[in-house]
Amino acid sequence: MSISIAIVEDEKNYNNALKKVIDYQSDMQVIAQFFDGGAALKNLSSICPDVVMMDIQLQDMMGIDVIGKLKQEMPNTSFIMCTSFEDDEMIFNSLRAGATGYLIKGESMDKILSSIRDVYNGGAPMSFSIARRVLTHFNKKTIEIKDFEELTRRETEIVELLSQGLLYKEIADKIFISIDTVKKHVGNIYRKLQVSNKVEAINKFNHFKN
Repeated sequence: MSISIAIVEDEKNYNNALKKVIDYQSDMQVIAQFFDGGAALKNLSSICPDVVMMDIQLQDMMGIDVIGKLKQEMPNTSFIMCTSFEDDEMIFNSLRAGATGYLIKGESMDKILSSIRDVYNGGAPMSFSIARRVLTHFNKKTIEIKDFEELTRRETEIVELLSQGLLYKEIADKIFISIDTVKKHVGNIYRKLQVSNKVEAINKFNHFKN
């Protein structure tokens, strides 16, 4: 049984080139081509291919939005982003929307074909540069979690109040301690979070919460 594939790509030459190479394989077949997000959004759920090759930035909408709207209707379909974008926001928004793979358009056709087979068999194929970004992101998150685990309950409470815009005196009044004690806690917070000022501490706290 061959792997059924749909291509959503507004660059016609690349769309057709993908189709030609995929259809040449004995174990896969392109069953639909779409050149804009609207057509994909309207028709993909009725086709339900095994794999969708999805461009991120289509002429009429973002491919990420197409996935977000269709993923629940197509739980058995795997989406592979195939794009020129390598920034963290695009990568993680794609993965949050439901993409299983993320490839850069400069990849060889052999890599694209192997990725289709990989995602069909339960894998999560990514270009090397993308995989490194993902690992770096999660390693950073792990470090931040360890930093925050070192904070006492009181220190966590104070950095939360700082993030709400409260001044030292307001914090002192709210939790019934002296301003000097607030300052001492803030100094400990800076040291543990490895920051040098209130703005950096708040930014790190907000990033961690998200």
